[in-house]
Amino acid sequence: MGLYKRGKIWWIAITIDGKQKCFSTKTSDRKIAEQIYAKVLLKLDNQESKTVTWQTETNQESMLTFESFYREHYLPWCYKRQNYYHTKKYYLKVLPDWFKKLRLIDINNKEVEMLQSYFIKQQYSTATCNRYISILKASMTKAYEWELISEKKLKSIRKVKPLKGENKRLRYLNSEEIQRLLDACDKHLYPIVFIALHTGMRKGEILNLKWDMIDLKNDLILLDKTKNCERREIPINKALKQVLLQLHAQRRLDTDYVFVNPDTGKNYTYIKRSFATACRKAGIKDFHFHDLRHTYASQLVMNGVDLKTVQELLGHKSLTMTLRYAHLSQAHKREAVKVLEKLHYYNFTTFYYSEG
Repeated sequence: MGLYKRGKIWWIAITIDGKQKCFSTKTSDRKIAEQIYAKVLLKLDNQESKTVTWQTETNQESMLTFESFYREHYLPWCYKRQNYYHTKKYYLKVLPDWFKKLRLIDINNKEVEMLQSYFIKQQYSTATCNRYISILKASMTKAYEWELISEKKLKSIRKVKPLKGENKRLRYLNSEEIQRLLDACDKHLYPIVFIALHTGMRKGEILNLKWDMIDLKNDLILLDKTKNCERREIPINKALKQVLLQLHAQRRLDTDYVFVNPDTGKNYTYIKRSFATACRKAGIKDFHFHDLRHTYASQLVMNGVDLKTVQELLGHKSLTMTLRYAHLSQAHKREAVKVLEKLHYYNFTTFYYSEG
């Protein structure tokens, strides 16, 4: 029993005849809510049946299962608001039935940790387990914002920590491997890989690139729809500009997309097979298209670009994501100072000990 907040509104939770009832005070003022709560308790004490007879709104949300909430409320909200809508739509397929049938008000950190254990037993990777729990937390945060669960419950769910030991993949190519890969690319794939290496853009951003997003006069690529849903401006260097000018000279007038499949007249949506073929021809193993983004960032850092600038170019919201490349900078700094080892080192030591 007690008062709790759902969003900005204070609610009353009471147990009547062994069943929990929840009622809205319809106020955000704690003092007023406490007065209403006191009147509720007084009325209960004066009733032999311990049954509340005053008119209140029925709390239908308390019966809402996670599956119903996720399918009927959360997914429609995600549609066209989040780039990973299809991934979140697939999420329901990986959830066990027992979790889908849980009511929102019955989900606490215990249930979330049980779900985490289920994913581990399914032998999902650590990264996948953490991603699935992250999706759950995001959906429950939205449930709280819609006043479907209490702040206390949300805090309980957020206490579940991600699994440790997640392997943050950082595979990148050196200069010689980059040239081998480009030489192995088919005609349609070459400019796609080239732009990835010179901009760090994600595959989806490249394949959905349109000509009105490219400003060849000011040498900028303007991205409105990014993973972080924030506008990003990417500078175009001379090498990339030459490739874009050639593509522009050969562009199709019946579409706005930059990279168009000549067989369908639509933009490319699937290049996994052709990219894998190019990697095989180039003798490059364990390499994904997204690793081109890592290559772009790694080459920048190894050539002296500061991490803050790399963060802005990649479009990372925080520096934490960019810090994975920090060790590359340190390694090159260590190599640089080794040059000093050859400069009068032995003469200095001889002088120092002779003076002593």
